[in-house]
Amino acid sequence: MPRLDTDLAAVGAGLDALDAPSREQRPSLRRRFLRTTLPPLIALGLLVAVWQALWALAFWPEYQLPSPGAVWAEVVEAVRTGRAAEVLWTSVHRAVLGFLTAVVIATPLGLLIAKVRVVRAAIGSLLTGLQSLPSVAWVPAGILWFGATPTTIYFVVLMGSVPSIANGLVSGVDQIPPLLPRVGQALGAGRLAAARHILLPAALPGYLAGLKQGWAFSWRSLMAAEIIATSPQLGEGLGQYLHNGSSLNDISVVIAAIFLILLVGVGIELLVFRPLERAVLRSRGLSGAL
Repeated sequence: MPRLDTDLAAVGAGLDALDAPSREQRPSLRRRFLRTTLPPLIALGLLVAVWQALWALAFWPEYQLPSPGAVWAEVVEAVRTGRAAEVLWTSVHRAVLGFLTAVVIATPLGLLIAKVRVVRAAIGSLLTGLQSLPSVAWVPAGILWFGATPTTIYFVVLMGSVPSIANGLVSGVDQIPPLLPRVGQALGAGRLAAARHILLPAALPGYLAGLKQGWAFSWRSLMAAEIIATSPQLGEGLGQYLHNGSSLNDISVVIAAIFLILLVGVGIELLVFRPLERAVLRSRGLSGAL
């Protein structure tokens, strides 16, 4: 009997060790640089080298393919004059406000669709269809309804981001084990308490994926709206900056605008969503996934 008790205790300890998330040592600053920072820098360097080589070989005329130096000079000039900061602020603050508004609208909508069968049957397919609809299609309608005003910009951003966020939350709720909501009901949790303390935390990975996609759709929708809807009332954002370069046949301005748009997208990913993903995965013992 003592030997059996000892074996059972050993088995229990082994199972506990398997269940517990492993604590990995944090890599050194040098290793993190080599793993996360150096590869994209090398890729960027190779891209610029190929670009410089194509420009030097003169496969295309200068007005179609400028040199990396000419584009960089345009970026530096825009930063020096303050134009870059102005267009970045105009676009980024619109995107952030539109995205936060979309989160406020899409979160209860997603919970409603996920938990109420009648609502899902009524608008679930419609929401999926709206997600696949190119957001640029809403720009002409928005201009006709609201004119070339900020309301049109925010309308297009919402129509592009709300379906993605709501569908991400629905997908996350659908993957929750049925036992968790039943435990909440057994403990006396009401609808709001269950949504706050059970559904949202359990659906967090899918919800976060929807938020990430919603931000991408917000940013893309904003650029489409700023390129098409132009007026002094709207000011100059990145989309307008890109449109002006195209109107002037200035390819250096066009590529500089594309670079700034890409810079915002990469920056939001690295500074906001990547840390959130790591935190969520680590809390579930999946730190090796990122």
